Amino acid sequence: MKIVFVGAGGVGGYFGARLAAAGSDVALVARGAHLASIRANGLVVESQLGNLRQKIRAEADPAAIGPADIVLLAVKLWDVESTIDQIKPLVGPQTHIATLQNGIDSPKMLAAAFGDARVLGGVAHIATTIAAPGTIRHTGTLARISLGAFGDPDNRVAAAFVAQAKAAGIDATHSADIARTIWEKFVFLSAFSAVTAATRLPKGALWHLPETRALVATLVAEAIAVARAEKIDLPADTHDRTLAQIAALPDAMKASMLHDLERGAKLELPWLSGAVVRLAHSHGLAAPAHAALAAILAPHAQGRAHVRP
Repeated sequence: MKIVFVGAGGVGGYFGARLAAAGSDVALVARGAHLASIRANGLVVESQLGNLRQKIRAEADPAAIGPADIVLLAVKLWDVESTIDQIKPLVGPQTHIATLQNGIDSPKMLAAAFGDARVLGGVAHIATTIAAPGTIRHTGTLARISLGAFGDPDNRVAAAFVAQAKAAGIDATHSADIARTIWEKFVFLSAFSAVTAATRLPKGALWHLPETRALVATLVAEAIAVARAEKIDLPADTHDRTLAQIAALPDAMKASMLHDLERGAKLELPWLSGAVVRLAHSHGLAAPAHAALAAILAPHAQGRAHVRP
């Protein structure tokens, strides 16, 4: 199985390196200093689950790689639209394209470009950053990936990828209801991203205060209400399970949005809290907590260079 990760950052780089180390045929689409370092020195992963330095094919031009069996998008949400045109050389007659982005919008965008039957949904649960060009730093031990086809629980490509991931020691699941899996992460991440980025604090500093715990609970409830309005079949205990998931995170855990904010980079705000607010309004619902935190973060949404003095 030929596997290509488009985006060699924390998600694509980590899982790509693990698969390549186990012998899978993996290539990365990367750019800049990160690409140069991977080519020269291999891709370094620093993790409590095991460090590695892995030689792996990395290209700036997808055409140099050619058609793959599965293409996994691991770029930031604002890059999805432009990436669709770039990845066309990777897509042959039998290629499937999977999304590993946060949020809920990418599958629809890919389906519009490549057709519903080609698109797989994916979810990555992992906290990683690019510590330096060519180096991925993994925080904690959570490193899980779920993949599945919409309306096709027995999809052979999703099953084959998950089997290879498991063989590489990755915690991987073939999801029978990938739409629900994506929304379960969206409920969690929209809340966790908003509150950590707005306060500029990691989970531990927030969870010990009743006021911020209550705010997280409200953010989770708002996103669940939107999911139900969207006809997503979330389990009845989703609220409690999401809060338990956040409580179990390491105290040092930060959402990727906070890492982006600290670097002065663009934020995925329009596709997380912004999406909760947008969809809530479309269903005649209110999401005041998400709206407030989205407003607080709005001046930073385009990055530090665009913040007016």
